[in-house]
Order: sequence, then structure tokens, then C-alpha cells
Amino acid sequence: MAHHHHDHGDKHTPPSAHAHDHTDIDWAEMADHLEAQAELFTPLYERVLGWLAKEVTEPGLVVDAGSGPGVISCLFADTFPGARIVAVDGSEPLLERARARAADRCVADRFSTLTGELPGVLDDLEYPADLLWASRSVHHLGDQQAALTTLASRLAPGGTLAVMEGGLPTRFLPRDLGFGRPGLQARLDVLQEEWFAQMRADLPGSVATSEHWPALLTAAGLHHTRTRSFLLDLPAPAPDRARAYAVDMLTRARETFADRLDPDDRTTLDRLLDPDDKASLHHRPDVFLLTAHTVHTAVRPV
Repeated sequence: MAHHHHDHGDKHTPPSAHAHDHTDIDWAEMADHLEAQAELFTPLYERVLGWLAKEVTEPGLVVDAGSGPGVISCLFADTFPGARIVAVDGSEPLLERARARAADRCVADRFSTLTGELPGVLDDLEYPADLLWASRSVHHLGDQQAALTTLASRLAPGGTLAVMEGGLPTRFLPRDLGFGRPGLQARLDVLQEEWFAQMRADLPGSVATSEHWPALLTAAGLHHTRTRSFLLDLPAPAPDRARAYAVDMLTRARETFADRLDPDDRTTLDRLLDPDDKASLHHRPDVFLLTAHTVHTAVRPV
């Protein structure tokens, strides 16, 4: 479903208000947004994949479960030149982007896609996976434990499941902006956590889960759990695409939380998003990007 992908890169990007209605979605615009975000985060993903390459030697089949437009899928093709890559997603327009990207990077001969809803669609894989990657896709599934158990069942003996979940909220502004009440981003985090909890509660078959990922992976029948976090650290003055990402995040927050923000914070947000205001994100010299993503891995017993 469409809203699964809106925050594919980052749970701290709520979808725009109409994202739950398939008919309103501008797929091209959404793909552009997801691609830009994933490209911005590529240095982080490259470090993740460098770590995975030490954990998983020469996989024959790598599956990207919840791939979106395939930015990370194509990085897997670079990291594992001998592997076949399958990008799996519920959105055919996003997988079209993934196939185009693979063709541009000359890996189309070992790149394929599978369209359908996770986790059931993985039953359609022809072969078990040596490495199954799920980047922030499990938290969109009602029963996370059942989903991980299904993912684990699609691994070859000795195969690795890697889930990117958790980490730290993204920061891109100093605590005190020079106007408004200090600590705006922390207050937005609170609203985001409430939105996220509601999103989870509204999922079909939603099960409240204690999100201790190593324990969930162990309960899915896997062993050798490992956890590592990776930093994206782009200090001020941030590059233009980091600035654009910050604008996008705050625009979405403004749309999603408008009625729950206090008037002072709403005014602050409006100034930050006004391209004509010298104190806006568009012009400030102090915009940066700092975040951490956490990856949990475990192995199917041989």
C-alpha cells in the first residue's frame, strides 16, 4: 500500500495528508522524493553494506524487502558483484524506477523485481535468500514478530536477515534558532512518536510488540544476532540536498501536525519554511544533518 513507502527512508518523515488514498498519489513525485532521500543517505548505506559484506561472504541471492525505487538494491549490486539482486515492493511504479536504475548502472543482467505486499509476496521467490535486507519496512507490518518469522523462513541455511530499525531522530537545526521557543525539533519528535504509534495501531492485524529486535530475531528461529548503528554526519553549512531534505521533513511535519502544534511553534515553522525569510531553512548558514540508523542481523541455522 502506498503509505508504506512514504517514509521508507526514515520513520521521522510522516506521509502527506492524502497518502492513504492511492488515487491521489503522484508516484513520480514520490519516487523523486524517495530517490533524493536515499541518495542523500548513501554514505550511511555504504558503511552499512561494508559491514554486511564482512558478515556475509559472497551471497548468491540478495533480496531487498521493501526496496522502494531501488537505491539500496543497486548498492547491493555494487557491494556483491557476484550476487543476483531481487528488489521487492508493493509499488510497481517504484520498482520501474529500480529497474531503470539497475539498467543505468549496468547491473540489469542480475537484477530483478517482485511486486506485492510483504511479507507474503516473498513466497514467490524462486530461491531462498543468502541475504535478506529489510530497511524500515517491518514496522509497517501489523504483526512484526510474524513478519520476521516469515522473512526468516525465506533464508537459505546459513543465510542472514538484516533489518534496519530504530536509531536516532534526525537533527538539522540548533536547539536555539534565534527566534521562537528553543527545542522545536524535540517537540516535533513527540508528535511524530504519537503519529507513529497511531500508524502502528491502525495497521491490519496490529500486534503491540516490545521492539527488542535481537529477541524478535531469535524468536523467529535465527541465531548469532548482532547490532550496529551508523552515523550520517553532514555538518553546517549542509549541502543543498541536505537542506532540501530538512525543508521536506518540516513541510511534512507542518502538514501532518498543524492542529497539534502550539501557535508559537506554528509561527516558527512558517518562518523556517518561508523562502523569502533570511532566517528560513533555505538560507540559514547553521543547517546541518545528523542522524543514526541501527541495523540488526541474525543467521538461519545450517
